[in-house]
Amino acid sequence: MQLETKGKITKVLPIETGVKKDGSGNWQKQLFILDNGEKYNNIFCFEIFGDEKVEKFNQYNKEGSYVKVDFNVSTNEWNGKYFTSLQAWKVFKAEDSAPAPFEP
Repeated sequence: MQLETKGKITKVLPIETGVKKDGSGNWQKQLFILDNGEKYNNIFCFEIFGDEKVEKFNQYNKEGSYVKVDFNVSTNEWNGKYFTSLQAWKVFKAEDSAPAPFEP
């Protein structure tokens, strides 16, 4: 299932880094906040994972940019607790310059 939304990037959080479980190198991810302009359920926190994706995101996007985001929803279990994340896999400039309503 492919999900997408459009909106304004309101905040870009610092890059997070760590060591891969198998010790073969490092990983990095970055979170950013998007406001789609709707009255309710309007703020999303997206995750970008991987060195190349994080680098490209920062090269072309900044706070205040209007973008379209294609993403997946991922839920993981750890010690009986569940964590859900919105994993952005494509972020690009929106065709219009104002936040569009969320389109499921």
